[in-house]
Amino acid sequence: MEKELRVNEQIKVPRVRVIDENGQSIGIMSTRDALRLAEERGYDLVEVAPQANPPVCRLMDYGKYKYEKQKEEKLHKKQRAAAVLKELRFHPNMGEHDFQFKARHAREFILDGHKVKAQVIFKGREILHTEFGEKILKRLIEFLSDVARVEQDIKLEGSSMSVLFAPDKRKIQMLKEQEEKNKQSGGQKSNAEGEEQSRSNEAL
Repeated sequence: MEKELRVNEQIKVPRVRVIDENGQSIGIMSTRDALRLAEERGYDLVEVAPQANPPVCRLMDYGKYKYEKQKEEKLHKKQRAAAVLKELRFHPNMGEHDFQFKARHAREFILDGHKVKAQVIFKGREILHTEFGEKILKRLIEFLSDVARVEQDIKLEGSSMSVLFAPDKRKIQMLKEQEEKNKQSGGQKSNAEGEEQSRSNEAL
């Protein structure tokens, strides 16, 4: 975690180099004058480079700065979580119900921001008919085409065949926007039907 910066009266050095709220250098001045300047402009005086000689301070809204930093940290954590690889195993002769069950799981993982590696495992003489595994993976590619992109194409490795998916952020955003539009249009339709029913009742 980032070390807490010294702010305002916590800055004890006699002189500092000051950067204004727009990133422009004001120059070296006494810490007392820098504090007075920050107060006049409605900002905090924040020591951003204590190791410099003299230390560098910047005029900023420290509360807003901390909030933005926390947002960045949360985003980085989310991105690290998104880097987790989820693996799903399929069988070349699996039934439709099993395929749909695992395909829906793959879709959920993608929508949660995870990468998905789908593997078809061949046992014994099944390896002689890899086309069945390829057919399943191609079906899965089609099933996930509106939310994912193929990061690594179908390939045979030993007794398994696999394909790697990654979330397609643009497609997912478009899907969410379309779902939102459908909700709104559905609500408007319900309101219109209600008004129509009310007019019908008044006419009776």
